[in-house]
Amino acid sequence: MTRLRGLRVAALTALLATACASPRPFTDDLENKPWDALKTLLPPYPKDDRLIPFSVDPSRPFAFFVDRDSINVVQDGPLRYTLVARSSSGASNVSYEAIRCETLERRTYAFGRTDGTWAQARNPQWLPIDRSQPNQQMTLANDFLCTAPPLRTADEAVQALTRRNSPSWLR
Repeated sequence: MTRLRGLRVAALTALLATACASPRPFTDDLENKPWDALKTLLPPYPKDDRLIPFSVDPSRPFAFFVDRDSINVVQDGPLRYTLVARSSSGASNVSYEAIRCETLERRTYAFGRTDGTWAQARNPQWLPIDRSQPNQQMTLANDFLCTAPPLRTADEAVQALTRRNSPSWLR
């Protein structure tokens, strides 16, 4: 009986150690690239007819969209996409971003300019996704992109984003 309890304790300890282990290291193939090289890897500027709406929080004064053509699922790495945040007056903020589902982190690579070109993000570091209030990255991660089992293709990500009906205030 004591030996059986010892085996159970050892198995539980091993299970907890595995669960608490740090995530697997990964290499972001866009990390540490000079801006000139990175610019050539960025997706084309988003077109309105290719945007997929998603709801963040009805109290927020923006409508949020993901450009379906920009989605890139990297195996064992980040999921990249172009995000568009549009105000009720029609002004848009465009960014090319990534989410690491394993660690719930986000990174912004570039921001869109009004002329349809990209500008380098000033602080392109991996940052924790803020869970204290609803935001676009948390919503994308929790509701669409960080699924179990993990998304493997851009088509699966598009399906996840389009699966839900858009909220009435976006129609």
